[in-house]
Amino acid sequence: MTVHRLTKHHGLGNDFLIALDPDSPIGSDHATLWCDRRVGIGADGLIIGTKVDGRWQMVLWNADGSRAEISGNGIRCLGQAITNVEQPTDPTGGELEIMTDAGLRMLRVLSSDEETMMLRVGMGKATEGPESSDRWGEVGIEPIAQAGVDIGNPHLVAVVASHSDADMATIGPAIEADYPAGVNVHLVEVESPNALRLLIWERGAGVTQACGSGACASVWAANRLGLVDAKVTVSMPGGEASIDLAEDEIFLTGPATRVGEVLISE
Repeated sequence: MTVHRLTKHHGLGNDFLIALDPDSPIGSDHATLWCDRRVGIGADGLIIGTKVDGRWQMVLWNADGSRAEISGNGIRCLGQAITNVEQPTDPTGGELEIMTDAGLRMLRVLSSDEETMMLRVGMGKATEGPESSDRWGEVGIEPIAQAGVDIGNPHLVAVVASHSDADMATIGPAIEADYPAGVNVHLVEVESPNALRLLIWERGAGVTQACGSGACASVWAANRLGLVDAKVTVSMPGGEASIDLAEDEIFLTGPATRVGEVLISE
């Protein structure tokens, strides 16, 4: 019998199961079982953190078993799990390097209390991503503008006058259907040059409470459209994150909260 020790964390309600240096292989099948909210533990994704030659490596499986390149909330949760093990008495000391499928990412713990850490992540550069969709009218959305963004994973951002009545459980899969590799779908409502509101559909997970990479992609797109400044607070159903657009990098700041520990036998 193998016993897997996991911890569960969430970033603004976007929740993950995390295994650090597991004793036996953990993969896609484990993600679909353990992330199921009815027959498993329940989470938006499963993250495996493995230390190789002194550097942590991140592998992220979505709830549907597909592999994702990066997650802004997920990497903060992994950062909290690693810091709890390696620097429990001095969590704000130094930077943490994590290699992801999207490349190397740097994290810094800004503050910490008993269960929650505030972390700042260098999310890399954004570039133009997936092509625009012509299906918005079919789901009752009239975008003011839309943009495809790649920040290590693909996003489609639609700026709308209001998304108060939007049903992302219907809109997301209808829009994503035209993208063979999948795409994260976001509706953005700009409140001011320094604030926007975001609704989310994540490939492989569905409707989520927050999306860190999506917040970065949405601010980058809105900034290029001249709608927001370089420092923006993004409000999502699960809470707020701060995005800073630097010349060569996008920085994401937000919380990670430890929920508890789980032992699973198989």
